Amino acid sequence: MALTLGLTSCVDDLNVTPINPQVSQEFDQQAVFTKIYASLGMTGMQGTAGGGDLDAMGIDEGQSGFYRTLWYLNNLAGDEALCCWFSDQGVTEANYTGWTDTDVFVQGLYYRLFFGATLCNHFLEMTEGAEDAETQLQRAEARFIRALNYYYLMDMYANVPLVTRVVNENPQQAQRADIFAFLEQELLEIQNEMSQPNAGMYYRVDRAAAWLLLSRLYLNAEVYTGTARWADAATYAEKVINSSYKLADNYAALFMGDNDSNADAMQEIILPIAQHGNYTKTYSGSYFLVAATHTAGMPEWGTVDGWGGIRARKSLVEKFQNGADDRAMFYQTADDPTISDPNAFTSGWGVTKWNNLDSKTGGPVASNDVEVKVPETDIPFLRAAEAYLTYAEAMFRDGNEGAAIEKFNALRERANAQTVSNLTLNLIRDEWAREFYFEGRRRIDLVRFNSFGGNTDYNWDWKAGVANGTSFDAKYNILPLPVSDMNANSNLVQNPGY
Repeated sequence: MALTLGLTSCVDDLNVTPINPQVSQEFDQQAVFTKIYASLGMTGMQGTAGGGDLDAMGIDEGQSGFYRTLWYLNNLAGDEALCCWFSDQGVTEANYTGWTDTDVFVQGLYYRLFFGATLCNHFLEMTEGAEDAETQLQRAEARFIRALNYYYLMDMYANVPLVTRVVNENPQQAQRADIFAFLEQELLEIQNEMSQPNAGMYYRVDRAAAWLLLSRLYLNAEVYTGTARWADAATYAEKVINSSYKLADNYAALFMGDNDSNADAMQEIILPIAQHGNYTKTYSGSYFLVAATHTAGMPEWGTVDGWGGIRARKSLVEKFQNGADDRAMFYQTADDPTISDPNAFTSGWGVTKWNNLDSKTGGPVASNDVEVKVPETDIPFLRAAEAYLTYAEAMFRDGNEGAAIEKFNALRERANAQTVSNLTLNLIRDEWAREFYFEGRRRIDLVRFNSFGGNTDYNWDWKAGVANGTSFDAKYNILPLPVSDMNANSNLVQNPGY
């Protein structure tokens, strides 16, 4: 399957007869289905390193994962996070939003997403025509994971090839609006083929995941198609809100080492990405976030590794300085939240949101009795809180402030923060940061609020590499297509400005 990492690669290798007679050619349905989910949380076949899915692309395996590449390009590029590892390839470009078509993360994310989509295509082809209930359910879930990968390709790269079968010819490029239409149709078709909310196996998606992705699709529809779909966004967000998924009482527990066994946290998490100290070792999941946000001298975080790399920008810390808020999980390393030296981890404030601690005992969560390194903390990739803010924003933009305030305040009440009686778009934009900071989505929201690239009225510290911030080109609202795929496929047209 590693041969399918790019659509312009010779993916027909999937059908080649093995030279070694001891190698089985038989399709292993359960193994491939498992790999589809594993592609969200792991980077290869052996653990933290070895047998990497994207070895041929030249990206370090530890940085090649689904979540880490998304996180770098969505969080470092915005107003929340800054990484002091400037010697690492691609970090400067992400910190200061200056990537090119040769950028390691631009290429790594592109091929990671297509790798995931191709796994799903292969599974769907090989199970076509199967009528048993379990295969039908697996097919619906595979279509969802394919849609999830294509959602990020559409959001971040705009016009990309849209391929639903494993092919060995250069695919045609699809327009963003056409990919939007495909995703909408797919999610609407599969919703009733998936398990009822909370009725399936943990770690597998159900109807609430389809509803939540639909609501996100509609919330950003004006960006993707030029036509707003606020009412549709509210409709599908409300389906999630009215489902059996509920807000956790303890926000902090969502990001702790026992979030896969804490009933309070589990009731909010719609799609967890599995992370386990023994069985899902990777530098691209929660291990990356737990270790990279901590170092010696900070409060206990539940692993012996503290890499000291990523901390909060001043613009994020200041969003919490107007009153109490349980979501404000920062470690003050200076009297001033300003990052005076971008190269020093101790400059500015640290973030303690992600950790490998037990929510009941306060001690490390370990998979065995050996030294605790790889965290057990699952990634709460899709959670019900998104539906509340989606509903609030969509209803407010559609002229129903009263309904919007109710759901908006539900999140603030959970955080023991002061509720509001009036809303503004800027207040909603900042609430997305307060609720979801350091969760890999900030760029998506800033683009929707016209607060990212171009001459906007929104600024943050070290924006475009300037201490007090300055604007950068609107072309960065989408990423360039990787030069490697441009060179391999003459059907592709590069995104404007690159």
